[in-house]
Amino acid sequence: MQAAMGTMDGIIDTVSAIHPLLPLLVLLKSQGKLVMVGAPDRPLELPVFPLLMGRKIVAGSCIGGMKETQEMIDFAGKHNITAEVEVISMDYVNTAMERLEKNDVGYRFVIDIGNTLNAA
Repeated sequence: MQAAMGTMDGIIDTVSAIHPLLPLLVLLKSQGKLVMVGAPDRPLELPVFPLLMGRKIVAGSCIGGMKETQEMIDFAGKHNITAEVEVISMDYVNTAMERLEKNDVGYRFVIDIGNTLNAA
């Protein structure tokens, strides 16, 4: 992650659990934007100094309810818009993290919880 410091114009944070924001803020370029779309159940700690020194912006967005989500899925289907994902089992998560660190991924990992639990 150190090599990526100050290299990103923007980050969309989808995490809905309590997590540190500083590691994300240091990845942003000056005037970079961190957009929060996840909704943790408790407030997150927001370090102000990196925002001030880097002229960085933190924003939020509701991703929409069921109606908006269905409209987005319908639009994607109509226009043949697909996602590139690799479906993995829980026992592959550590390997997936290692691959992320090596930049050996060009898409999103999706953890197949249902089949992982059924196999147990």
